[in-house]
Amino acid sequence: MAAHRKSAHRKPKQRPFTGPAARTAATLALAGAATATSATGAGATPAEPAPTAAQVRAKVDRLYHDAEVATEKYNGAKEKEAAATKAVDTLADEAARRTARLNTARHTLGSMATAQYRTGALDPAVQLALSSDPDTYLERAAQLDRAGDRQTSLLTGIRRQLSGIARVKARADRETEALAARRAELQEHRTAITTKLADARKLLATLTADERAAYERAADAAHGGGPAQADRSATHADRSTARASVAAPDSRAGRAVAFAHGAIGKPYVWGATGPNAFDCSGLTQAAWQAAGVSLPRTTYTQINAGQRVSRSELAPGDLVFFYSGISHVGLYIGGGQMIHAPRPGAPVRIAPIDQMPFAGATRVA
Repeated sequence: MAAHRKSAHRKPKQRPFTGPAARTAATLALAGAATATSATGAGATPAEPAPTAAQVRAKVDRLYHDAEVATEKYNGAKEKEAAATKAVDTLADEAARRTARLNTARHTLGSMATAQYRTGALDPAVQLALSSDPDTYLERAAQLDRAGDRQTSLLTGIRRQLSGIARVKARADRETEALAARRAELQEHRTAITTKLADARKLLATLTADERAAYERAADAAHGGGPAQADRSATHADRSTARASVAAPDSRAGRAVAFAHGAIGKPYVWGATGPNAFDCSGLTQAAWQAAGVSLPRTTYTQINAGQRVSRSELAPGDLVFFYSGISHVGLYIGGGQMIHAPRPGAPVRIAPIDQMPFAGATRVA
């Protein structure tokens, strides 16, 4: 009996697979190993190679250009926002004036009603019959008739005032909605600008000091030289062949060019119109404002602010525009040169007009 229990608990002897069974087991083992290997490396993708310095520079240039496009859209939206704000304020003032006139008319009408209540308790015929001085009564009755006419006129005026106030408030509501839309658009462009400039700074931070210096040299060459060249241009402006080669066509253009020369070296700041910083269209607007001419705020509106001229007809004071989207502008000073505000980190400077894709020119009317 004991021997039987012992044999009942003995594990069966394992026999190795042979023949087809062995081949099946080997196949499963290999498949499992392959699956395990695949699972182990599933989340590991080959690391992308870091961008080269040239690729970083190209991306930074594109971001700066996109930021300038967004800046001009921001400038346009800011003009519209200012106009909408002015319209809302004007309508609010008009509504207040109309309401004051309405309140005055209501007060006058109320006073007249009170007086009539106090004196008009009896029928006019009875008052005439009881009057000891009929002539005086008839004179007063005529005055009452005139007062009644005035009351009717006041009522008509009050109805007009109420209708006018309702129209003004409806217009104010529409302008308020437009203002909210303009402010949302303004914020959208502001966010686009700051995001692109932040991305550019991050990319530049990935470069070594030597690579950043090389980028700045290349950017300076593309936009007319660095701050040192700008300072030299300003110091020797009177002897500059670029300035002396072609005279300004009139005194206003001369004043605009003189203002631009005085702005050389001042920083580029998006949305700025001076006096201490400028963006590209802010500089040209300020230069011509110094000459007594009011230009619109953006590049894409400034190009329509005068007479179009060809590149071969350029004269000092003309506005020169670049890129297909008309996103950059400078002030032509003669000799194939302009003064412009290039980009963040690059101050107002003299530059050749052939360093960027030329899009057109306008002579300010």
